[in-house]
Amino acid sequence: MPNVRAVPTLRRRRLGDALRVYRRRAGLSLDRAAELMGWAESKLSRIENALARMHPQDIAVLLALYGVTDSGTVTALEGLARDASKTGWWQPYGDVVAISYRDYLTLESDAGSTHIYTPELIPGLLQTGAYAREVIAATAITRTPEEVTALAEVRKARQTILTTRDGGPLTLWAVIHESAFHKRFAATPTIMRDQLRHLLDMADLPNITIQVMPLAATPHPGMLGTFEIVRFPAPWPNVVTLESLRGTTFIEGTDDAAIFSAAFQRIVAAALSVDDSRQLIKTIIEKGNWTPWAVKTTSTNST
Repeated sequence: MPNVRAVPTLRRRRLGDALRVYRRRAGLSLDRAAELMGWAESKLSRIENALARMHPQDIAVLLALYGVTDSGTVTALEGLARDASKTGWWQPYGDVVAISYRDYLTLESDAGSTHIYTPELIPGLLQTGAYAREVIAATAITRTPEEVTALAEVRKARQTILTTRDGGPLTLWAVIHESAFHKRFAATPTIMRDQLRHLLDMADLPNITIQVMPLAATPHPGMLGTFEIVRFPAPWPNVVTLESLRGTTFIEGTDDAAIFSAAFQRIVAAALSVDDSRQLIKTIIEKGNWTPWAVKTTSTNST
């Protein structure tokens, strides 16, 4: 397939951005770098703009031209070039998976670890199927019931990254506000109890750390809302994701990511310890009243 027909996937964009950074650090113009490689300037331009495929075997040669000889960096970029056109496991779900969500799933697949703070929800990677469907139905307000079901299936499929993945499972550190544990689901009152039991089971895994932000916590940066730091091994910078009703927003600047990393450390310090968090979850399960709050009408929302 000709390079001009390549699809600008997230991996290809990250590769192009990295190559552009190294070229500029080397003090080379686009046309000069292309000339030294024996390429047309348009070819290198398309590669840097994620519109053309970069052959893995050309990575080391191009990086050497830029003065980059670190074996770890070369290997990392070769891997990204090799995987740039790989089809995501979510492909069968088609357009139900929005472009920003596909980008997020790609980041998650490539990440080494992720740090997340959530004030109102259990993080998606830790949700039960029943909880996921209820939450998606309540928040994805433009989706049909069929799309809600599909998105719930995608969310459950994502979770295999915590237990089975080439190269080892994702490491997850989640801080969840206690208020998230007191939601009530009128249709199935036991959803929250089952969800909390699932949290305890997931916390037993060696790659998962769960802390609870108590209701009586001191002020902390997480009061401004949910955020996630998707962390990568060198040379890739970390990426921060923010969620809203319009989808996922990505913050990729190194300085911005560092601010969120510092904020997460303050959140961790304000939260309960891992052991105390586990005990609080157990206490809520034992004392919880899993019947729904008083309902004024017997009608329910079918979605």
